[in-house]
Amino acid sequence: MEKARPQWGNPLQFVFACISYAVGLGNVWRFPYLCQMYGGGSFLVPYIIMLILEGMPLLYLELAVGQRMRQGSIGAWRTISPYLSGVGVASVVASFFLSMYYNVINAWSFWYLFHSFQDPLPWSVCPLNDNLTGYDEECEKASSTQYFWYRKTLNISPSIQESGGVQWEPALCLILAWLVVYLCILRGTESTGKVEQLANPKTWISAATQIFFSLGLGFGSLIAFASYNEPSNDCQKHAIVVSLINSSTSIFSSIVTFSIYGFKATFNYENCLSKVILLLTNSFDLEDGFLTASNLEPMKDYLASTYPSKYSEVFPHIRNCSLESELNTAVQGTGLAFIVYTEAIKNMEVSQLWSVLYFFMLLTLGIGSMLGNTAAILTPLTDSKVISRHLSREAISGLVCLISCGISMVFTMEAGNYWFDIFNDYAATLSLLLIVLVEIIAVCYVYGLRRFGSDLQAMTGHTLNWYWKAMWAGVSPLLIVSLFIFYLSDYILMGTLQYQAWDATQGKLVTKDYPSYALAVIWLLVASSTMCIPLVALGIFITHCLKKRGTAAVA
Repeated sequence: MEKARPQWGNPLQFVFACISYAVGLGNVWRFPYLCQMYGGGSFLVPYIIMLILEGMPLLYLELAVGQRMRQGSIGAWRTISPYLSGVGVASVVASFFLSMYYNVINAWSFWYLFHSFQDPLPWSVCPLNDNLTGYDEECEKASSTQYFWYRKTLNISPSIQESGGVQWEPALCLILAWLVVYLCILRGTESTGKVEQLANPKTWISAATQIFFSLGLGFGSLIAFASYNEPSNDCQKHAIVVSLINSSTSIFSSIVTFSIYGFKATFNYENCLSKVILLLTNSFDLEDGFLTASNLEPMKDYLASTYPSKYSEVFPHIRNCSLESELNTAVQGTGLAFIVYTEAIKNMEVSQLWSVLYFFMLLTLGIGSMLGNTAAILTPLTDSKVISRHLSREAISGLVCLISCGISMVFTMEAGNYWFDIFNDYAATLSLLLIVLVEIIAVCYVYGLRRFGSDLQAMTGHTLNWYWKAMWAGVSPLLIVSLFIFYLSDYILMGTLQYQAWDATQGKLVTKDYPSYALAVIWLLVASSTMCIPLVALGIFITHCLKKRGTAAVA
């Protein structure tokens, strides 16, 4: 007899699993950045609109498909039509790419967590130079937090062309991160004037892609989770709950992030003023306390007019202190998580405690999302009778984690952070839009919207209302097509793709063009998942044609 499919212990476990998967690092480091870049609070307008028009409908769609078909992404879409098997394959490929680089973030979180027990925090002060006569030059030109990130953590190379060797400490942290993921998998399903920005197409594109990434649409993880539900589970209610909790978390994270931005900006501004006051006081033999923040600007003008020659000598060393420029500095991703936040933490009372709590939080978010990513890969593999006949679930999970860990060692090399950015920016952007677009078309126009609505009513007892029908049949696919065109044209108009490289001599990031082989990898990443859809359909069509021809020949 066929082995019964595992199920969630209760619906609450399923909801918590979806929330754990959806609420991830993007809520902490991507959403606040988008708010700052695209009009602050006004960014919530396109975000909420996209949540209503795309996020909730597509989340419900994927949960309903998984619950109805009771299979992973490949099997679910193959049940609708064999020609749609490539949609599931594309989702698995996208999830595999995501898992490879996403767990590196957990490795970095482990690295920082282990260093959080030191007093003082190792990123709070610059180390001494080799002669012990002063601070390290690179650290002085940058900052202690930037130095610890780029030099001590990444030991980053000057460009992507200089690969360097594997850094053994981050590599060990990466192995630990994959070991934690594997142990969690073994526990199984039962236990796991800025409003004008609204006219900018990039604002809406950013809002839509944030919805896609944050809710995890298109990766197949939600289909995998829902496939373990009872058929009578109210997935419509759960889709709304997960969407609202995820968005609320993003907004709450923004409030916290902007508070940290304000703290950091104020601290840096006051520190800058203190250095300028000290420089002028020593240069012009002024009394201590004579220069203050309130009279600094008029006194600079007075000193420049009274002692022009001397002031001209000092002027190149006077920093331009601006609170507004500090507040306008927008940072996302690893720069926000491992530089901006750590800079704020180092200036707090009991900084070690806050550091431990912060990086433990990052690990919790990261591991939760990783379990969803790996579920999207493992569920179709364990559903396959060919694979599961020869390998146990534990062996399949172990092989996936081992292969992913081995490949992701690339990200622990000296140029690893540059490859991390490539995967983060290009591995699952256009492909997600295409995957989700085909999913909607498959349900509404291949399987049939009326038929799917009847299935849902038979399962849950709820009739599919006009909102879901309108979104699935027309609004959502049209929006995705528009976003796909905008995204594609943005790539074309951008010209040569560039990246940010760390210049140790200047202590800052500089812009460089990607080499030709890096561009080839970028297009391979984009094509490898998107091309699965037409290629698998073509392969099945050819197979059917050959079978028909063989049958006709026998007859």
